[in-house]
Amino acid sequence: MSKYIFYPGCAMETSARAYNESLMAIHEVLGIELEEIRDWNCCGATEYLGISLVPAYALIGRNLALAAKQANGTRTVVASCSACYLNLAKADHYMTERAVLGEKVNEALAAGDLSYTPGSLEIRHLLDVIINDIGLDTVRSKVVKPLKGLRVAPYLGCMVPRPDYKKRWSDAEHPKELDLLLKALGAEVIDFP
Repeated sequence: MSKYIFYPGCAMETSARAYNESLMAIHEVLGIELEEIRDWNCCGATEYLGISLVPAYALIGRNLALAAKQANGTRTVVASCSACYLNLAKADHYMTERAVLGEKVNEALAAGDLSYTPGSLEIRHLLDVIINDIGLDTVRSKVVKPLKGLRVAPYLGCMVPRPDYKKRWSDAEHPKELDLLLKALGAEVIDFP
């Protein structure tokens, strides 16, 4: 069983509830152990970053600090929401790249008795974990009801493959990972330019 620190984000409990229920139904079957970050907070989605950078990154950084504090043998944080994944990855990246921002964020975190060392965690999207850690062969072997006869036009969106700080995705403009997963589930993937 592969263990990960899990950041669920607000949407997984509201508008993406079906996604969360699906994840909870399959994660153990796929051998994924998810330990939810205790006392996590909303990452502010993408809106808060347009208002004020330091408070926005402090809000996101709090989740990273909590995850780092909680890490028991794993340094990998998994987010299933695309916006949450992007925010966590950007906060980690920019706190590393921009030392002054990192200092200001940690100054804000210190008010809550927290700190975060940028780069100390690996931030990953759930799709990346399924494709690269679990593998498509394992997924295929666990399918109970193949999606045979279902024609799908996958759309991963722009928040997951761009920016690709760690070069995890096959192509920033036309990533193929979601297509590969859907094919492994038995669906027919159609061209969707």
